[in-house]
Amino acid sequence: MSEATVDATVDSSRRTWLITSCAMGGVGAAAVAVPFVASFQPSERAKAAGAAVEVDISALAPGEKVTVEWRGKPVWIMRRTEAQLAALEQLDPQLADPESKRTAFPTPEYARNRHRSIKPEILVAVGICTHLGCSPGDKFTPGPQPSLPDDWQGGFFCACHGSTFDLAGRVFRNKPAPDNLEIPPHHYVSDTVLLVGEERSA
Repeated sequence: MSEATVDATVDSSRRTWLITSCAMGGVGAAAVAVPFVASFQPSERAKAAGAAVEVDISALAPGEKVTVEWRGKPVWIMRRTEAQLAALEQLDPQLADPESKRTAFPTPEYARNRHRSIKPEILVAVGICTHLGCSPGDKFTPGPQPSLPDDWQGGFFCACHGSTFDLAGRVFRNKPAPDNLEIPPHHYVSDTVLLVGEERSA
């Protein structure tokens, strides 16, 4: 074997060794970095525990709704219009539990009223149907529409099995959903900031 061939073999072997060493070093560095970066993320246990969620509602216009996540559930925050609030006054005879007395999904004392909220215009409700856990859709426009009564005043419609809820999350009579939508614990940190998932401390 010539000297040039030997040198080429040595260079090739050395190159392979260097590439392997660098690759293994990179893997090792990544293995160290991943736990380090992950330490800045909330743990699954912390997420499951359901830390409270702060929401700025200053930009929420009348008639608009936003959704935030709390304990893996969608929580709706809606600013109702004067007309929508007025419509709630007319619906009691059509509702299964107009005063939120049922206890399967207990309504907090501060929301046990017709509008089911601390401030009349702001609804805070878990957007999960109390029948089989589907998420109802928004049907805010009043009037006749498919699958809804002709005197519909606006609310939420669960297309899975036809349950309907008014704009306070109260279920209508003779529907599959057995209860009103859940009202999560919440309070106002300021006039425009809500804390969802935590009662106000005494």
